[in-house]
Amino acid sequence: MNGDWLICGRDGRLSVYRLSDDAVLCRAERGPGGGWTAPRKAGGEQRLHPVLALGQGADGYAHLVSWRPTVKGEAGLVHSTHFRAHLAPLDWTPIGHPDRKGPRTGTPAVAVDAQGRAHVFVRNDAGGVSAAVQKEKGGWEPWKDLKGHDVQDGLAAVTGESGLIELYAAVPGGILHWRQEKAGAEPVLKEALETPVRPGTLYALATSPAYTTLFFADDSGTLYAWRPGAEPTALLPAAGPGPVAAVRCTLDGHDCTLLAQRTANSRVAFAAYPTELESAGAWWAESGPKLAEDAVVSLATDEHGRTVAAALSPSSGRLLLTRRKDEPGLALEAWREV
Repeated sequence: MNGDWLICGRDGRLSVYRLSDDAVLCRAERGPGGGWTAPRKAGGEQRLHPVLALGQGADGYAHLVSWRPTVKGEAGLVHSTHFRAHLAPLDWTPIGHPDRKGPRTGTPAVAVDAQGRAHVFVRNDAGGVSAAVQKEKGGWEPWKDLKGHDVQDGLAAVTGESGLIELYAAVPGGILHWRQEKAGAEPVLKEALETPVRPGTLYALATSPAYTTLFFADDSGTLYAWRPGAEPTALLPAAGPGPVAAVRCTLDGHDCTLLAQRTANSRVAFAAYPTELESAGAWWAESGPKLAEDAVVSLATDEHGRTVAAALSPSSGRLLLTRRKDEPGLALEAWREV
């Protein structure tokens, strides 16, 4: 899965999305802070490949993107919107293939602009990135080639506080960065950073009106924070494999960035620091029980502004949840299974 799979909708309910065989399953709170529904299929009966990208707009709507099998040896991308947790997501809608037709080319990424339009990005057969954009009144714009070269799987798409879309991609020995220059414009390749980067570790977060911050790990296992136009800053050793999850929160009156990651020994580790002030330092603190080896971690903010963390095992569906306590510091409630 690529993106935040724990989402707080516009009705204040939390939703969780996961892959299961040839479908996407979703669960939701029956009411804010209440019990949870049983898993149900998202998007109807369409068979899917085990791939899922997620994004959320400022309107609270969740956007889901996956690959579906078409003819033998080929696939196409599909999209669904989930408006409210207690409603079923819309049926999957085809959005085509970046090369017109062919097999899967990579894991997609999705971000939603200030107008509520989904922007879907995926690696194309030439090794660059292609994009499809939702029309405001239904349907999709034609696929566009955003260029790039030797792009590796694990794109990171993000909507800045400005409402403009940005995209990051790992390439051998570096990172590529695309950015919209104005609303509705095609993202432009703005910068190519030379830096060691481990594919599959990219996560992007809007951190101020002017910047988004990309988190990534290098081959030595160091976690970095990078804002385009500057040099990457070594933050701390990565707690484990894969990307971190990140969310903005207020800690003791300060705007902070909270990171979470599954550790090498399969627990959840948290670290926090003042947003965009990496020089202040950050330290991991482990929390909760030991998780399944395939467990993933996601962060969100509930309707009351409290940070929520979830750990999910895609194979078993086991979901653990914790919230920040209403007290100073980063004290968490006991993890509970839902």
